[in-house]
Amino acid sequence: MTKDYSKAGKNWKDILHEIIFEADTPGGKVFDVILLIAIILSVVAVMLESVAKIKLEYGHVLYIAEWVFTILFTIEYVTRLLIVTRPFKYAISFLGIIDLLSVIPTYLSLIFVGAQSLLVIRSIRLLRVFRVFKLARFLGEASQLMSALKASRPKIIVFIGAVFTMVVILGTLMYLIEGGENGFTSIPKSIYWAVVTLTTVGYGDIAPQTVLGQGLATLIMILGYGIIAVPTGIVSAEMTRQKPYSPVSTQACPHCGAEGHDSDAAYCKKCGGHL
Repeated sequence: MTKDYSKAGKNWKDILHEIIFEADTPGGKVFDVILLIAIILSVVAVMLESVAKIKLEYGHVLYIAEWVFTILFTIEYVTRLLIVTRPFKYAISFLGIIDLLSVIPTYLSLIFVGAQSLLVIRSIRLLRVFRVFKLARFLGEASQLMSALKASRPKIIVFIGAVFTMVVILGTLMYLIEGGENGFTSIPKSIYWAVVTLTTVGYGDIAPQTVLGQGLATLIMILGYGIIAVPTGIVSAEMTRQKPYSPVSTQACPHCGAEGHDSDAAYCKKCGGHL
């Protein structure tokens, strides 16, 4: 149901909060759609600037566009901090950090040349499209996926530790078998080769020449195919244990700006503020 967008009895912070944070008011939807378009255009401008021919011809225009978008996003970020009652909570939230990182690179480019390329991080803000167009079901599914990844973390850490140990041993063996004359000039370089081979990438920049080395390489390749499926299986198992999807609200907390609350939630799950 669309909220009553009457301004009666509301101060300027309440009005701005509905426009900037809420997606189920007319003004909020218009603001979010404009924001999404601006994000897309700014990311496209950054990518075009990396093309030498385009930069040579339109570099000045793209530079101005980059600063215009950055100033607008900076004003938006500062406004978000001003209208929430707990600005620090919003600043350290995932969306708050992304909002900050989406403007910092342009300012850093004044000191570090090329830092503006990091502005592509703004594309993460496009995740708001699920909230803007009321695709709440996708928010619920995303929450399930995040929960499954968090539950899988201990097993994945153990798995990565085992793989790391394996490539160190296999890389060292290949160094001893092949030696520098066949391109395995050091243990670190041999470990690099083992990682590339175990992940089935196979750049081909280094290759074993001896029969024993080729036999070990064959074993590593076969191990690679078996290992690739392990993380997928871990996450899939956790996904099946997740509780069924529950409806998610598109409402943002007026205190910290957090989103993704249950549809029947009365209080924010991040800061405890009343919704």
